[in-house]
Amino acid sequence: MDRGIASSSRDGSQIASPDGLAFKNINNPIKKQTICVKQDDDPCHFLRLLYECLVAGGLAGLVVEAALYPIDTIKTRVQVARDGGKIIWKGLYSGLGGNLAGVLPASALFFGVYEPTKQKLLKVLPEKFSAVAHLAAGALGGAVSSIVRVPTEVVKQRMQTGQFASAPDAVRLIIAKEGFGGMYAGFGSFLLRDLPFDALQFCVYEQLRIGYKLAARRDLNDPENAMLGAVAGAVTRVLTTPLDVIKTRLMVQGAGNQYKGVSDCLKTILREEGSSALWKVNSFLHLPHSGMGPRVLWIGIGGSIFFGVLEKTKQILSDQSSQKIHKA
Repeated sequence: MDRGIASSSRDGSQIASPDGLAFKNINNPIKKQTICVKQDDDPCHFLRLLYECLVAGGLAGLVVEAALYPIDTIKTRVQVARDGGKIIWKGLYSGLGGNLAGVLPASALFFGVYEPTKQKLLKVLPEKFSAVAHLAAGALGGAVSSIVRVPTEVVKQRMQTGQFASAPDAVRLIIAKEGFGGMYAGFGSFLLRDLPFDALQFCVYEQLRIGYKLAARRDLNDPENAMLGAVAGAVTRVLTTPLDVIKTRLMVQGAGNQYKGVSDCLKTILREEGSSALWKVNSFLHLPHSGMGPRVLWIGIGGSIFFGVLEKTKQILSDQSSQKIHKA
């Protein structure tokens, strides 16, 4: 059931209503009346929405990060390795604890911005421009959460490449050698990759959900949410792979400053390694004689887990909220 959308039933309980309004029955000695109250004007509704977004987003981020962390470590090492460089297969969980400590608030912050922004824009914009609302909300959520996500990503990738033994040591030594700005190394490239990624992924996912629900004429179940999340994740990840490679190179270079910026990094990679280096994650995921299928399948796993956990958590929290309202 969509959160915050309810109407009164005969017994006074609340049921789903597509018009975005909440109805409350008021018993009158003469007759029973139904009064319509917009939930936009209810601060409690906004706080419930914000709470659900923070919890669902944070949990989804934790689960997908923990589940795919070893593969993400290998991906990082592949992207950093130069031609002929050896890939280290040990310590695939290096930095996981510190990374989860950053992923939780970053994911919660993203959804704390994304969901309210999306709902506001959907009310303002015409229905045919719903994709614009999803794109804008995703980009804004990514921009705000980057305050936490970038330092988390810097520490994670430095540890994945064996530069530091622990997250506290990484933070202390990065600041000592590179200054506080070192914690935001590659910030521009991070935004260059993640703003389009966040905007595209959530736009594709939301639009797929809208189309699927219209076709099926019912709400989606858990496997269907996971399936659409996989498709959205796969499509977006493939399109943004070159940006991900550039971001990784800038974040792990440290004080050496091999690259002076995004454009210099791109030109250097193309000049010294060729365009294929921009698709290194794809070559890592390639299985001989198996074509594109396995690569897209793996990339989509993350989207499947993330959106599956996200929607299930939102449903559980929404049901709990509804039960409290009924009891009241």
